[in-house]
Amino acid sequence: MLKPNGLQFSDREGRMVLLRGVNLGGSTKNPFTPYMPSHVREGFFQHRQVSFVGRPFPLEEADEHYARLKAWGFNCLRFLITWEAIEHAGPGIYDQEYLDFLYEVVAKAGEYGFYVFIDPHQDVWSRFSGGDGAPGWTLEVAGLDMEGFQATGAAIVHNTHGDPFPRMIWPTNYAKLAAATMFTLFFAGNTFAPKTRVEGVPIQDYLQTHYFEAVKKVAAKLKGLPHVLGYDTLNEPSPGWIGWRDLRQHQSLARMGATPTPWQAMQLGEGLPQEVEVWHIGLTGIRRRGKQLVDPRGRRAWLPGHQCVWRNHGVWEITADGRAVLHQPHYFAQVGGRAVDFARDFMKPFIVEFARQIRTVDPDATIFMEFADMDKPTVWTREDGDNMVYAPHWYEPVTLVLKRYIPGVTFDQEKEKIVLGRRRVLRQMIKELHRFQQQAKHVLGGMPTLIGETGIAMDMHKGRAYKTGDFRIQIAAMDRLMRALDANFHNFTLWNYTADNSNERGDGWNGEDLSIFSRDQQTDPNDINSGGRALEAVVRPWPRRIAGRPLSIRFKLKTREFTFSFQPDPAIAAPTEIFVPSYQYPEGYEIRISAGSFSIDSAQQLILWYGDASYKKNTIKIAPRTKRTR
Repeated sequence: MLKPNGLQFSDREGRMVLLRGVNLGGSTKNPFTPYMPSHVREGFFQHRQVSFVGRPFPLEEADEHYARLKAWGFNCLRFLITWEAIEHAGPGIYDQEYLDFLYEVVAKAGEYGFYVFIDPHQDVWSRFSGGDGAPGWTLEVAGLDMEGFQATGAAIVHNTHGDPFPRMIWPTNYAKLAAATMFTLFFAGNTFAPKTRVEGVPIQDYLQTHYFEAVKKVAAKLKGLPHVLGYDTLNEPSPGWIGWRDLRQHQSLARMGATPTPWQAMQLGEGLPQEVEVWHIGLTGIRRRGKQLVDPRGRRAWLPGHQCVWRNHGVWEITADGRAVLHQPHYFAQVGGRAVDFARDFMKPFIVEFARQIRTVDPDATIFMEFADMDKPTVWTREDGDNMVYAPHWYEPVTLVLKRYIPGVTFDQEKEKIVLGRRRVLRQMIKELHRFQQQAKHVLGGMPTLIGETGIAMDMHKGRAYKTGDFRIQIAAMDRLMRALDANFHNFTLWNYTADNSNERGDGWNGEDLSIFSRDQQTDPNDINSGGRALEAVVRPWPRRIAGRPLSIRFKLKTREFTFSFQPDPAIAAPTEIFVPSYQYPEGYEIRISAGSFSIDSAQQLILWYGDASYKKNTIKIAPRTKRTR
């Protein structure tokens, strides 16, 4: 069994193990039956009659996809599930057919040598608030009417908005009424909405208990599979409005299109028209472009018999003469006179309880913790819990948000400024990725870091590559990312591998298209590499198990030369294992080592290198075989 060991993962022989894999898969966010990618409206609100059996792919396709991912050198899967997939039919009603299917498809991953950790995935709370994750009934128990979200601006949802759907607008839902309310209730309902109860239970406790129980059903099913490492706490959690300094002001950087402030969102939810700001995002950042009237025309975001949760708690009121009055603009900013810190006050207690709950079923489970995006983690000690991994996400913003590759331009996400120059851009990427390891070491008490999501948009520049077949831009962008990851010796799982990706609809969710595989690029079903995207950069040599301390990793895309150096540990007898893909070296390769000896396992595409601990630095160089050396 692979376990965290200080800042790294270690195997039984004491070798450092690097985990590199994919998120499996992007379309798991949506039901398989009825087949409902995010652009489909018909049947959308029949949320209790769905099935996720067949996600990430039907069982009969599993061998094909696992064999491909193994051939590409991956050894780890961040395996997506959703709360909705488990408990869509209603509170406490679990989909046993899905759990049985999940066991079969995860068990088969072990046959191909993959480590797996389970990701209870969500984005902006639920499909019905513009993302995925939580069942529809969670919104209903909070009193929200999902069929009123479009008219009231409570969420922008692809299924109801239709095409064309604005590029990367879905994150704006985090600050809109539906998702912001649900996250606030989920993490801090006891603090900010104590009057809100479901079946006599405080709504925070009600929602969290159902979430824990749903994931525990999965843990109970998968317990005993030795390749299942553990569980992610919750994908990309959001504070909602927790910590919002002033409800009359914007605070989120995710501003695009019609963007109400929280105060305006509350009024819109009760059917009151508002003139809201319209924002645009470009290379120079976010810019206000004017204003727009949003008129619900009699619709509300609340079910009959319910009114705004925050109105119920005295944050605001509608007076007898119909005026909306905000009484507590700083309602979410302080508790008991102390400024709210979401990570410290709400996220950390949630992670502690999640770990405790999962380990009542699987005591050996490793917990992969996430904090809110752009939120620094809070202090973690061994007393808070061990056998933990820090699993943040990171994307280069220009390629992701603007869907453009500009080699000499990126955006410093911490300082909120543009960075210019190719070398500066790469240094910036390396620095930002290194910051997570420093947080794991100095804030989180010393635990491994695994970048749970990172990747590039494949449909950059308006999907030009799909028309021309020229993926050089994607290859360059992916190579730059992989170089930054290599420089930090990072564990990571790329976002993503989607079995049913298409050029037209991408990953089938909100216009995203980041999959490294697509049937639309597959010209020869008998070629395991056919269908791959940007493989020249994705499928590259790397050290999987290191009998010592890594010093440097470098792969030159143009020449396909690979260099790796490490300091051997004399206490480790097992070899360093280096994956060397036949994809990069179809005519074979040359090997030069500075010390030690090696053997080749061609079937597994591995070099087994026994270093020499009498030298502090051992180096291996791999290059394509030349005619002279054949």
